[in-house]
Amino acid sequence: MGNPPIRWAPPAIVLSLLLGACANPGPTKPVASSSARPAPVEAYKLTNRLTWGANLAAVDQAESNGLPSYLAQQLHPQPAILPPAVQQQIAAMTISQRPLDQLAPDMEQRNKAANATFDKDEDKKAAQQAYQQEMNRLARESATRHLLRALYSPNQVQEQMTWFWLNHFNVHMYKANLRAMVGDYEDTALRPYALGKFRDLLGAVAHHPAMLRYLDNEQNAANRINENYARELMELHTLGVGAGYTQQDVQEMARILTGVGVNLGSETPKVRKELQADYVRKGLFEFNPNRHDYGAKTLLGQPIKARGLAELDEALDRLARHPATAHFISRKLAQYWLSDTPPPELVERMAQSFLRSDGDIAVTLQTLLSSPEYAQGAGQKFKDPIHYVVSAVRLAYDDKPILNVGPMLTWLNRMGQPLYGRQTPDGYALDTAAWSSPGQMATRFEIAKAIGSGNAGLFKTEGPQPMEQPAFPQLATALYYRAVAQTLGPNTQTALAQATSPQEWNSFLLSSPELMHR
Repeated sequence: MGNPPIRWAPPAIVLSLLLGACANPGPTKPVASSSARPAPVEAYKLTNRLTWGANLAAVDQAESNGLPSYLAQQLHPQPAILPPAVQQQIAAMTISQRPLDQLAPDMEQRNKAANATFDKDEDKKAAQQAYQQEMNRLARESATRHLLRALYSPNQVQEQMTWFWLNHFNVHMYKANLRAMVGDYEDTALRPYALGKFRDLLGAVAHHPAMLRYLDNEQNAANRINENYARELMELHTLGVGAGYTQQDVQEMARILTGVGVNLGSETPKVRKELQADYVRKGLFEFNPNRHDYGAKTLLGQPIKARGLAELDEALDRLARHPATAHFISRKLAQYWLSDTPPPELVERMAQSFLRSDGDIAVTLQTLLSSPEYAQGAGQKFKDPIHYVVSAVRLAYDDKPILNVGPMLTWLNRMGQPLYGRQTPDGYALDTAAWSSPGQMATRFEIAKAIGSGNAGLFKTEGPQPMEQPAFPQLATALYYRAVAQTLGPNTQTALAQATSPQEWNSFLLSSPELMHR
C-alpha cells in the first residue's frame, strides 16, 4: 500500500466520522443501463447490489458481459460450479452425504435412546449431551454450507433469493429436531425454486417436514384442529395482513391441512379400507387419510372441490394466484432489494408481472431490477448483519476460499441474526431500524477491524490441532482504485487518509458508511 500517511487522528474520532453517516448515506448517481461495456464504477455499483457483495470477479464479469447480459445470467443461472476447495468442504459434510429420510430418523432414535432409563444419571446426561452436540454439528454444517455458497457461488442472485425465501418461510432450528432438517429444507424446498414459479416454491415448503413440524401441522387432525400453519400460510406466506380473508378462512385452511404431517418411522399406519387410495408417503412427508377432515369446505368464498391431499393443491393454487399475494410478495421483494419504503407504483408493476407470468419470480425480479427506480436507488438499502458480514469477506478475499466460517457465524450471532435462529415465523426484519443501533454499529467496527487486520480466524483450520494460514487482506487493490474509491464520500476519504497502517486503512474502509449500504 506504500508509506502510511503522516496525518493521524485517534481511532475514536475516525470511528465517529465513519459511523455517524452509516444509516444515512449521501446521494449516489444512478447506474446507467446499457448494453455497451459499462464503466468500472457502474459495474461495481450493480454487482454490489445483485451479489452478496461486490468483488473483482463479479465486477470483471459485469464489465465484460455488459449489465443487461449480466443481469439475465443471474436471473436464469446455469448450475453453480464452486471452487474445488469449497466444493470439497461441502462434499465432506454429513448433510451432503446422508439424505434426510435416513438422517432424521436416525437422530430421532438417538434422542429416544438418550432419554431412556439408565442405571446412572451421569450416563443419561452424557448420552443427552452427545445427542445435542451432534444436532448442533448438523445445524452448523447447514449454516456453513449456506455461507460458503453465498461467498463463492457464481449464481449470486439465486443465493440471495435462497436467503430471502429462507427468511420468508422461516423455521426455527431449535424446535424439536429441526437442526437435522434445516439443511435439507434449504437445499430441496427453497434453493431449486428460488427463481422459479412461486406456486412450486409454496408447494415444496408445504410438503417439507421442517415446516410441518415447526408450525405444528403434524398435530392437526379432524376434530383436533391446529391452526398454526394455516394462519401463517395466509398471513405471512401468501396473502398478507389486511388482505380481506377472515378467521373462518383460517379455520377452513386448517381443515384442508388435516392429515398433512411427518412420519419418521418405517411403518405405514393402518388406513381405513375406503381411504387407502388417498394415503401418500414421500420421504418423511405423509398424508394420513385417517386424520383428514373430509367434510365440505369453502376457502376465500369459493368451495374446495377436490378430495384428500388434492384439497391442499387446490388451496395453494388459489392462494398463490391471488392478487393480494402478488402485491404482498412484490412489496417484500422491493423492500429487500431496493429500500425500506419502495415506491407503490413500482410495487404495482411488479405485482402485475407476477400475475401475468403465473407467479414467475425471475420475471417479477426483472421488472424490479430493470426499473428506473432501481437504477436510481444505489446505496439506499442498509445492509443487515448477514449482508454486511458476507460482503466484507467477499471484498477482502475475493475468490480465495476461507477455511473456517466459524467467525462469521459468531458475528451473526452477536448481531442477532443467526441462520435458522429466528424463533417466530415472521422472519428477520428487513428495515434499517432493526440493525442500525449504536451497539450494532460498534460491533461492525470490531468485525471490520478483525477482517482488516487479518486476525479474524477465517483461515484457521478446525480440529484437535488447528493451524492458521496467515491471510492479510489487500483491500487497496485495482478494484479499489478503478471503482470503489469513486463511490466514497469526504468523511471516508478523510478517515482513510489518516490511517497509520494498512491494517487500520482496511478497517476504516470496511467500516465506512458506503460499505454499510448496497
